[in-house]
Amino acid sequence: MATSTSPAAATGLGFLTASPFPVAVLDSEGALLHASDSARRLLAGPGGRAGAEVPRWLRQAHLAVLADGPRPETVRHTDPVAGVIEAHPSAGADGSAVWWFVVQDGCAGLLPAAPDGPCDWELLTRLSGLLLASLNVDRVLETVVRQASLHLADAAVVVAPGSGRTLRFVSCLREGDPLPGQVRADPAEVPGLAEALQGFPPVPSRWIDPAAAPQWLVPAGFGQVESVLVTPLPGHGVSAGALVLLRRAGRRPFEPAEEVFARLFAARAGAAVSAAVMYSEQAAVTDLLMRELLPPRLAHLNGVDFAGGYRASVDRDRIGGDFYDVHPSADPGGETLALLGDVSGKGLEAAVLTGKVRNTLHALLPLADDHERVLQLLNRALLTSHHTRFASLVLASVRREQERVRVRLSAAGHPAPMVVRTDGRVTESTTLGSIVGVLPEVTTRTDTVLLDPGEACVLYSDGITEAKGGPTGREQFGDHRLRQALGECAGMPAEAIVERVLMLTAQWIRDGRHDDMAVMVIAAPPRGHLAVIGAQRGLAA
Repeated sequence: MATSTSPAAATGLGFLTASPFPVAVLDSEGALLHASDSARRLLAGPGGRAGAEVPRWLRQAHLAVLADGPRPETVRHTDPVAGVIEAHPSAGADGSAVWWFVVQDGCAGLLPAAPDGPCDWELLTRLSGLLLASLNVDRVLETVVRQASLHLADAAVVVAPGSGRTLRFVSCLREGDPLPGQVRADPAEVPGLAEALQGFPPVPSRWIDPAAAPQWLVPAGFGQVESVLVTPLPGHGVSAGALVLLRRAGRRPFEPAEEVFARLFAARAGAAVSAAVMYSEQAAVTDLLMRELLPPRLAHLNGVDFAGGYRASVDRDRIGGDFYDVHPSADPGGETLALLGDVSGKGLEAAVLTGKVRNTLHALLPLADDHERVLQLLNRALLTSHHTRFASLVLASVRREQERVRVRLSAAGHPAPMVVRTDGRVTESTTLGSIVGVLPEVTTRTDTVLLDPGEACVLYSDGITEAKGGPTGREQFGDHRLRQALGECAGMPAEAIVERVLMLTAQWIRDGRHDDMAVMVIAAPPRGHLAVIGAQRGLAA
C-alpha cells in the first residue's frame, strides 16, 4: 500500500500501488511527498533511514534535474546492498518530480519487511560479505549452503550446472557441515530445478510437491520434507547453478516474502560462485602458461653437472626477463647445448619474449654446432618480430671428454662466463659479441675452455654484477666481488656455487630494488664422484 507524508496526498495516488517499480514523488525542495512501499524500503538503505528522509544522492540528482530544464537525464547510483539503481525522473509543472527506480536484479525494491525494521538489509549485507570472502569455489559453495540452511531453511542444497546426467551438489543441514556429492539423475525430477539450472525464473514454492523430492536431494537425517524452494544462481552471463531450500515437517511453508529474500540471496551467491569459478579457470590457465616460462630444473647430464638459479626483479613474481635452458644431445656422445640469456625489460611482457627466444633456439637445435649461424637466425627472428625488445645471451656447447669437460662459449652482448679452477683462480672467458635483435648482423667470437675435474664454468646475467646495495645502498656488487666469491667456491658442487652466488647478492641488496638475476654453473664432476642417474646410484661419472 502506498504511503504519504501528508494527509492531503491520500487521494490520486493510485499509480503508486499499481506501479511495477518503486516510485517516489519529491517536491521542489527535494523533500519526499509520496512514495510506494517498495520505494520506501529501497531508499531506507541498510541503516533504516527515516521514512521521510531522502538519500543525499537522490536529493542532489533531483535538484540538478529541476535546474537542467524539461529534458531530465536518467541517474545511476550504486547502492552497497541493492546494487545499481537507475532513477528515471519525470518533472512536474509545479516544481515537483516523480522518480521511477529500476534495480538491476529486479527485486530489491520488493525486499521483505523484517520484524524489527523496514527490511533485513543487515542480514543481506552480512551474507554478501561472507560470500565474497573467498575465491575458492569449494569454500564459496560451502558458505552458500551453510548460510542458506542457517538463515533461510532447515537444509540447503546447491546443484552445480552439470554435463550429461551427472549432477554435482553440496548439501548442508542447519548447523551441520557441508557435504559434497554427485548422482546420476535427471534434474527434471525436481520441479523447477532443470529450469533454474538454465537460469529461468523460479517457480513459486507452493507449486512444488514436497513429496516429489528425490532421495538424493534430501540430506541424510533430515526427515519428512514440508516445503521446497528452488531458486537459480545467476552467474556472469551463464548459470552458476541452483539453490534448493528444504523445510522439515512441522515448519511453516515458505512465504512469498521469504521467496523474494531467497532470490536476493541467490543473486549474490550466484555472483560469488561465478567469480570464484572464473578465478579458478584463469588461475589454471596462468599456471599452465607459467610452467612453460619457468626455468627448468637442472641436474647431472651426460657426465656433466648442471645447476641453475633464478630470482625475478619482483619477489612475488616467478618469471621475468632472464632465462636459461639446457638441451641434451640426441647422440650420447654429442654436445649438450646450454644457454643463459637476458631480455630487455622486466615482468610478464619480458617473460613472454623469453619464451619466444627459448622456443626459437629450441627449433634451431639441429644447427647448434654452429653458434654464429644460430645467433644470426635468432637475430633475424627478433628483427622481424613486432616486439621492439632485444636480448643478450651466451651459448655453451658442452661435451664430456674422458675426465675433462670441453665447453665452447659464444657470447652475444652478454657478460663473459667465468671459469673457477680447483686452486681458486677465477678467469674470464674471452668470448664476446653483439646483442641480438638490434643490428642486421650479429658478430660473436667463440672461446673454448677445458674444465678439469672439480672445475666449473659460471654463466650469469648482469643482474648479479649490477645489483646495488652494500653499506650505501647504491654500490654495485660488481665483477670484483663476484670473482672473489667464486674463488671461495673452488671445488664446490655446481648447486652449491649457484646458492652461494645468489645468497651473497641477496645479502648485498637486502631489501633494495634489483634486476632479474640468473646463474648457471657447468661443472666437471670431481674424481671419484658418484653420479645419480635416474634412481640408480653408484655409477661412476
